This record gives sequence, C-alpha cells and structure tokens, in this order.
Amino acid sequence: MAKETPVAVRDLIVYSVYIRNHTEEGTFRALIPDLDRIKALGTDVVWLMPIHPIGEKGKKGSLGCPYANRDYRTTNPAYGTMEDFRALCDAVHERGMKIMIDVVYNHTSPDATLVTEHPEFYYRKPDGSFGNKTADWTDVIDLDYDNRALWDYQIESLKQWASMVDGFRCDVASLVPTGFWCAARAAVKEVNPDCLWLAESVHASFVAFNRSTGNYAASDAELYEAFDIEYEYDIREIFDEYTEGKRPLKDWLEALNRQEIAYPANYSKLRCLENHDMPRAAKLFPERERLVNHTAMLYFMKGTTLLYGGQEYANSHLPSLFEKDVFSRETGCDLSSYLTRLGRIKKTVLEADDCFRAVEENGAAVCTRVNPRSGKTKLGVFCLAGKPAEVTVDLADGTYENVLGGTVTVAGGKLSTAFPVILAY
Repeated sequence: MAKETPVAVRDLIVYSVYIRNHTEEGTFRALIPDLDRIKALGTDVVWLMPIHPIGEKGKKGSLGCPYANRDYRTTNPAYGTMEDFRALCDAVHERGMKIMIDVVYNHTSPDATLVTEHPEFYYRKPDGSFGNKTADWTDVIDLDYDNRALWDYQIESLKQWASMVDGFRCDVASLVPTGFWCAARAAVKEVNPDCLWLAESVHASFVAFNRSTGNYAASDAELYEAFDIEYEYDIREIFDEYTEGKRPLKDWLEALNRQEIAYPANYSKLRCLENHDMPRAAKLFPERERLVNHTAMLYFMKGTTLLYGGQEYANSHLPSLFEKDVFSRETGCDLSSYLTRLGRIKKTVLEADDCFRAVEENGAAVCTRVNPRSGKTKLGVFCLAGKPAEVTVDLADGTYENVLGGTVTVAGGKLSTAFPVILAY
C-alpha cells in the first residue's frame, strides 16, 4: 500500500459531479454557484467525472459517453475552456475543498488524438485492428501498456493536471498495470506531494473473468501499492445480492468484517450507496425507513464516503451517461440536513483509526467501532429492513443519547428502535 497514506482519508466526504447533468447549462462555470450548497453537505472533495473531449466515432447516445475520451490534455469544449476549468478549481479551493478529476487510462475513443499521433500505443486484435478486450465496450479501444513510451505520455498528462487539481479518480484501475500506477504516483508527487489517488477497483467477478481469458487484472491488495482509496467492489456483489433478497444480511456484514483483516491497517474503501454506474439508493430502498437507515450506516462504516450528485434529493432516476439528463431538485424529499448531520458525526464522533465490526440481529445491522488509542466505543444500530428491531447491546440499563437526535432506552440488555441509532461512550 502507498505507505504515506494517512488514515485521515477515511474522514473525507467526496461529492461526485457529472458536469453535463449537474446544471441546465452543463458547464464548469455553472457549477460554481452550487459549490456553497455542496460544501454545506460536509463535502471535502469534489470529484468531476471525465472533463475531456468525448469521441464521436462509435459514440453511445446522442452526446456520447464521457469515458470514451478523445484527448487527455484538453477540456470538453461543451463544458468550457481551460480558463473556465481553472476558475472552477480556484472556486473549489477558495471554499476549502479539494478537486479531483476522473482519468480514463485503460482505453480511449476510436477517434482519439493518440490514434493518429501514436498508433503504436494501442492494443491490437489478432487481425491487427484496434479493439478492446471487453466486448460490450463498443465505443472505446484499449491502450497497450507493454509500450513504455505510453507510460511516459500518460505520466506527463497527469503531471499537467496535478498542477491544478488535488487528486485523480482512476477509471477501471485494475486493468492498467499496477507498476504504471506506482510510477505515476512517484512522478506526480514531484508536482503535487499531497495528490490523492482513488482507484476504481473492479468487481471480484470481473477480476476473475479477465484472468480466465488471459487478460491482466490487479487485485485490490495489489492496487493498494499505489492508491490511497479503492472502491468497495470486492464485496459489492454480495451487497447487491442482499438487496435483491438472494442472500441474507449477515453475508454482507461478514464480508465487511473480512475487509478489516484482508488489507493493510491503513486501508480505506470508498463507501457508497450509489454512483453513476449503480442504481440510485432511493431506487434500491424506496421506503424512507430503509433509505435513512442505510444512509446512516453508509457514514458509520469505516472508509471514505461518496455522495453522487442528486443523492441528497433522494432521486430514484439514474441519469443517462449518454444524454442530457439533469437530476431533479424537486423530488419532495430533501435529505441535505440529514447528510450534513451525518457528516458532522463522521468527523467529530467517529475516529479514523477505529476498528470496525458488524453483526446481524433481527434484521438490523449492529455495528461497533472501537478505538484502541482513545478507548472510545461507538455503537450503531441500523434497521436496514425498515422495520423496528430489538437487539442485544453490551450496555447497562438506562437512557442514552442518540447522537443523531433524541434518546434511546436499554432495558434487560436490549435496545429497541426503528430509527438509526449512534451511541458514543
């Protein structure tokens, strides 16, 4: 793992912005007036989904996918100029937040500038034509990292952006050699010593699929050599099967517990209920009781917290990647103050170096965070089924303050609740 990664990255709250669909204008400058609201949610890092020009050849939808990148070193003209982008960076920094951009280094669009300038940078199919190793990614072609000159080009691109931004979210990082990421991190450190590195590590089944077909795919453990934060996709499929009713809650909680011993002590996972590739949380949990309990547990879990633009309004519609599709602010369910409160708890009650454990009881997740340094314990009870539950707690009978608001009573070693409970003692 990147040895210098501080456990404090677990305190961070990242807010993901798709420039095209965040405002009606869909530009860098149009985002600036919304930054104060985003900051008020507790946001530390604004992550911009890809900001580069989008390929036309083979594009999906009428506007194309931002992950089909045409040029690594310029901005999408639909979003604005480089001057506009710098103005956005300055506005983010003025508010005490960091800005992270998405880099897509596994592939480009078929009409990318590199196709003409450096065709030798690309993977070739057996017949010698450009292509990719994942059949359904029809709008992109893969790069070939056996060519070390590609490493130099990509690293120089990163250094260019690192002079303006504070970090990189690296798309399908598992499919790009970990050795490249280590070299990139070392080189970027010369430009920006505090650069934050987030890996989109892939689903466990996708690692297995690629390896079974002879393609490179790094494990999460390998990626921690270069990255500060990784996706939680190593256990996401278990979570998905739980939400679909195919597996019991305890299977997912046990998977969370295994992460505590599978990775280095300073590991951080990106905890999310939704993102641009996954169903909205409000779609998964249409009952408000389930939504607020899952949301509270999202913040209680150890790791970096991700919010996807529109999550604060409990949007159930997942915006299209390929069309203009601005998320609604008029859903009738504004969770902003709730998220702000949870963010405050994350940063003032929970401690970054806590040890985490979770068990299931009566449909509820009973989670503890114990800190070996301070000796403090935090107990979280989350009724993820959206129904009242009685759970066993290791507390004397009495009344306790729920830091989320109100009080709860323990009687006979049991606590009953339908609402999220977080106790600190």
